[in-house]
Amino acid sequence: MNRLRQVGGLLLVLALPISPACFAAGQAAGDVLESPAMRVSNPERAVFIDLARAGDRLVAVGERGLVLLSDDNGQHWRQAQVPVSVGLTAVQFVDAQQGWAVGHAGVILASRDGGETWQLQLDGRRAAQLELDAARHELPASADAEAAEARVQTAGRMVEEGADKPFLALAFTDAQHGLVVGAYGLAFRTEDGGATWRSVIGAIDNPMGLHLYAVAQRGERWFLAGEQGYLARSPDGEHFQQLESPYSGTLFTLASRADGALLIGGLKGHAFLLAPGADSAEALPVLAPVSFSDAIRLADDRVLLANQAGGLFTSATGTIAPAAKPQGRPVSGVIQAADGSLVVAGFTGLSRLALPAVSASE
Repeated sequence: MNRLRQVGGLLLVLALPISPACFAAGQAAGDVLESPAMRVSNPERAVFIDLARAGDRLVAVGERGLVLLSDDNGQHWRQAQVPVSVGLTAVQFVDAQQGWAVGHAGVILASRDGGETWQLQLDGRRAAQLELDAARHELPASADAEAAEARVQTAGRMVEEGADKPFLALAFTDAQHGLVVGAYGLAFRTEDGGATWRSVIGAIDNPMGLHLYAVAQRGERWFLAGEQGYLARSPDGEHFQQLESPYSGTLFTLASRADGALLIGGLKGHAFLLAPGADSAEALPVLAPVSFSDAIRLADDRVLLANQAGGLFTSATGTIAPAAKPQGRPVSGVIQAADGSLVVAGFTGLSRLALPAVSASE
């Protein structure tokens, strides 16, 4: 597990609040998978990683299975019922009622009531067995027998290691179809809203098993980004081919712009634009040597990027521009509320910000 712990930057700390060392110290995966999230006082001050909109409602996810809901654009929060107490790393809703969250121990949670309650759909133990079954099933027809056999052996080790690997990102196109990805190249798809999941690790060109931090859809095409500059594209969300890397450092976040370009944010403030149909990404100026942690599309079609120092930047043309003074505290996730304001998540909890004005450079 050393490589996972060595991926640099504060984002790793934010995204992976429960490390494998926790399990070694006595917090077994079974314990956190079977223990509901505890009720806490002032939960909005806890560590949160990601946010989503469920209609006009805001949903925040974070440490130890905490899920908070706000129906007044982030002014007040209340805690939801969650059946596990693992750190949650990403959340998405496809409408006001149906959403998913992913996190440590290979957890995938689903909600059908706007985030009020959650059900466990998959955990790392079952995910490992699904990958082992898929690797064995695909072995006889593989064009590269050596690589296919190595995949079977890797999957076998996953089963032995148990639920110790996190999911880090997800993308659902509707209430039925979704893709979740994570550490060591984990990748699983559903076509029935999560009633069943299947491993698609073998359909992704990722022979090193690099961590996958972001997944995005742009039209019919899908994109993945991860450590060591990993970038891949798929015409259908099923089979991904690796693209020429624009950078040797980790890529953490993806967002589609209104002009069809894909904005990519990475380590130490490096950002890139992948134009529609292009096979290589163009580097943008580094405005601050601080890693980007999130990117979202605003209602006015600008893309907003947040970094680990609380800096906010926007992009609507061929560049990026500062959008506000740095918050002075780490930001791991950002969302635009129904009233147009921004809500940010991080080590110090949840807070509201005014929407940045459009700069002259945009």
